[in-house]
Formats: sequence, C-alpha cells, structure tokens
Amino acid sequence: MRSEIIQAVRDEASIKGITLPTSDVDLAKATFQVDSLVVVSILCVVEPVVGFELPESVVRTGGYRSVDSALYQLLPRIEAQWKKRKGDNL
Repeated sequence: MRSEIIQAVRDEASIKGITLPTSDVDLAKATFQVDSLVVVSILCVVEPVVGFELPESVVRTGGYRSVDSALYQLLPRIEAQWKKRKGDNL
C-alpha cells in the first residue's frame, strides 16, 4: 500500500509540474505538501486494493508536510479499518 500512496503523490506532483526525488526513500523524506486533494487521490488508489470505501476519519484535517508524515498517519488508520472489516488477516 505504501507504493500506491507514493505513486499517487508522484502523479499529483507531475500534474502540478513539481519535480520530486526519484528514490522512494528520498521522496518520503522530502518536504511536499500532501493536501486534501492529494489525500483524496491516495484514497481513490488505496480503496480498490483494500476492497472497501475508507471513511473520512482516516485522514487528518489540514494535510501533511511530507509523504513520510502522511504515511505515518494514514497507514495505521487504514490498517485499523482493515482489521475492523476483515479481521487480523493482512
């Protein structure tokens, strides 16, 4: 799922004409405003992977300052929703 989130950020940056680091590790550490529109794009990519619609509560209000901070906050909340719906079988 991490790769889907990173790809959504790359796609959004491409649309905005922003050049990002080529390495996923460097991208995760780079300062990049992950705003609500980017998060919506991320959720649109992740929902088919998890197989259900994610509630708005997985997203922190105000966006994120980096891909790393978005991942740090989103992944545990998405995992919690998975466990709630599908059990502990990841």
